[in-house]
Amino acid sequence: MERGISNPKYRIEKDAMGEVYVPINAYYGAQTSRAVENFKFSELRFPRAFIRALGLIKAGAAKANMELGLLPRHLGEAIYTAALEVADGLYDDQFVVDVFQTGSGTSTNMNANEVIASRASELLGGKRGDKMLVHPNDHVNMCQSTNDVIPTAIRVAAASMIYDSLLKKLDLLASNLDKKAQEFRDVVKSGRTHLRDAVPMTLGQEFNGYAEMMRKGIDRIRKASEAILELPIGGTAVGTGLNAHPEFAVKVVKFLSDTLRIPFTISRSRFEAIGSQDACVELSGALRCVAGSILKICNDLRLLSSGPVTGFGEIEIPAVQPGSSIMPGKVNPVIVEASMLAACMVVGYDAAIFEASRIGELELNMGLPLIAYCLLNSIDLLSRTADSLADKVIPGIAANEERCRLYAESSLSIITVLAPMIGHDMAAEIAKRVLKEKRPIKDIAVEIGIVSEEDVDKVFDVRRMAEGGILTMRK
Repeated sequence: MERGISNPKYRIEKDAMGEVYVPINAYYGAQTSRAVENFKFSELRFPRAFIRALGLIKAGAAKANMELGLLPRHLGEAIYTAALEVADGLYDDQFVVDVFQTGSGTSTNMNANEVIASRASELLGGKRGDKMLVHPNDHVNMCQSTNDVIPTAIRVAAASMIYDSLLKKLDLLASNLDKKAQEFRDVVKSGRTHLRDAVPMTLGQEFNGYAEMMRKGIDRIRKASEAILELPIGGTAVGTGLNAHPEFAVKVVKFLSDTLRIPFTISRSRFEAIGSQDACVELSGALRCVAGSILKICNDLRLLSSGPVTGFGEIEIPAVQPGSSIMPGKVNPVIVEASMLAACMVVGYDAAIFEASRIGELELNMGLPLIAYCLLNSIDLLSRTADSLADKVIPGIAANEERCRLYAESSLSIITVLAPMIGHDMAAEIAKRVLKEKRPIKDIAVEIGIVSEEDVDKVFDVRRMAEGGILTMRK
């Protein structure tokens, strides 16, 4: 729009660089408008959890500054109320800056400051964008810098999502896998290594392994989450705390801890927490590990349920929709496959987080917006994936017991039980003969006198083999 031409859809605001046209009904102001014009890389915006965290941080800051006598109560109360409204999602449509922006996240911090300042001005009887009543920098951003606010918001949002959702969903998935492990504890099947026959085991033992993978994943996430509970708020621009009251961080961290019921602390070194994002990299690595476990489990489920005629067919996965546009009656493991794609995305997010963590230098990491976007979306995606598997897949899995036992008893690998008695080489020769003559192992073992007819069923008891140990035969 040319300067000097009035337009009822816009208002004119000023910042350090001059006049800016801002949509008349927007709560954001000049710096956000510049960012919208400058950063047109994508349609990606910060997730709800991040905006909520920003709102809570600004509310905690206003409360702290009032208590410290730095902010007049009428201003502080208005800012506090406006910030909580932001946290509650009332102005999500006002957070309009692209994720791909200046690497510190200054534009998004100012987006929050301007929205809260405008809303606080309204609460005080003023107009949107009227900085005379409430100033986005002087009042809303008091005792803060983008450089400590944005990494704090990442950590607060991530911790909230992990403790409120992800750990609960993963625990439910692990519990459902545990239940299946118990349900299938007597279903004997053939083990497989290298996709070739291996010694007998039970389907319950297989599912026990899946459940334990999830349990260990939960432990990894809990441990990795410890670092993100340290908040750099109060460090301001580089970690020294310049322009922040010495007690400011203590009060903000207490507010966040009390509000979210999460034991946040002040970073042991704000220089580390502002200058690097190692805590996010570590957490992302734990998320990637869980994604890898989900990929393994889901791929196993696809194999075990393959068929119904030409595959393994040892389990049945609940059917939720038709699987083919051309083949009538075909049903595919769609939730399992969708979960695998989601897990792949988490791995991709992890790669982006690691790369973004490397582009900072000296006192500031420059990958904060991308780290925030990828990390929070990873957490959300894993939560949804675990929930879908726990709800739509695992409880409804059924075992094909007859087919499982048939594979176990006809597997060449059961010859392994004889190896301690007759030696590996002789057992291998018997295995070759079984394949060549296409006769049951039991028949050949009795024929050559290794096992008596009386003992043959005991020796080749696949259920007992699944319990492990070494068979001892009477002389």
